[in-house]
Amino acid sequence: MYGFIAIFDEKTEQVIKDIWKELKEKSISSYAYEVENRRPHITVASYNNINKTEFIKQMDEFYNDKPALDITFNSIGSFLNSGALFFSPTITRELMEFHSIHHKYLKQFNDDPNSLYLPDNWIPH
Repeated sequence: MYGFIAIFDEKTEQVIKDIWKELKEKSISSYAYEVENRRPHITVASYNNINKTEFIKQMDEFYNDKPALDITFNSIGSFLNSGALFFSPTITRELMEFHSIHHKYLKQFNDDPNSLYLPDNWIPH
């Protein structure tokens, strides 16, 4: 399985890592540390089998001129029975358009009709 993720600028990433550390120190959640070198991110898409060379080529073409998105986090959530706590971004028109356009442009790679990351299924976190 392949995941396509959006990562944060260095300052935002460090703020999130500091919160992760505090959650672990207070024995609230150590989920962030269950995978070595986990980085804060938002998963945009998942794929089972792709031609990596072709995907990277099309991804580079598509994202070459795209500006960074402003993201605001106003809540913390959890998926039941997962042990995961997550920051939930405010759902903006720009965020939803970014996600939808990604999937439209790279639709030939969408090989899982049940993916939780497809438009109308996606819960950004």
